[in-house]
Amino acid sequence: MNRQKRIPLYLQLMDDIIKKIELQKYREQEKLPSERELCEMYGMSRITVRQAMQELESEGFIYKQHGKGTFVAPKSYSQNLVKLYSFTEEMRKIGKIPTSKVLSFEIMKIEGDIGNKIGLEKDEEVYKVVRLRLADEEPLMYETSYMPVSKFPGLTQETLDTLPMYEVFYNDYGVLVNKAVESFSPTLIREDEAESLQTTTQQTAMLIKRFAYSNEEIVEYTVTVARGDKFEYTIELT
Repeated sequence: MNRQKRIPLYLQLMDDIIKKIELQKYREQEKLPSERELCEMYGMSRITVRQAMQELESEGFIYKQHGKGTFVAPKSYSQNLVKLYSFTEEMRKIGKIPTSKVLSFEIMKIEGDIGNKIGLEKDEEVYKVVRLRLADEEPLMYETSYMPVSKFPGLTQETLDTLPMYEVFYNDYGVLVNKAVESFSPTLIREDEAESLQTTTQQTAMLIKRFAYSNEEIVEYTVTVARGDKFEYTIELT
């Protein structure tokens, strides 16, 4: 630390710890030195170190566990909401390997509430597909999707296990998804979701409801539970 700089010492300490996290000298979920140890390492007062750690926690770089210590927070994925996006393409852009695992696949007669949401008559058939979305083998999203059977006849679980859904829509059925409307709300992860997402129940998550359109016709309704410790969503307001 340079005490001659006009930059406050706690900001210099923050910057040094952030650099070590970025260089993976401190890895995700790794326990950090205690405040006392940091004081000795950097020759700083307890007040200065505590201020730096509080700022790092508020900015999401670290988190504290009572009685256990302070740990490096897992990296979150930032999703820009200005334009239509695909999980698969967004993960590829940042160098991750996206995969999807179909947990269940069934054809069912439409239920009243869901039928109303996607504009289908009672007793029309839909595919109900539950998928786990992963990046570099890490589970991130638990998705339940509904699509009209009449729109995608012959769709199989095997196809969705190997190819992104929107690629199947376009390549096999000529259906291009060109608009989506999404709503976001906080939720807690349930027991069945927690097992698949490899986290604990009652953890915070984002509940995302998406209506996907092709030429103003709804072709998919999906409810997604996205891990709260892994995603942040941004939108530009002008």
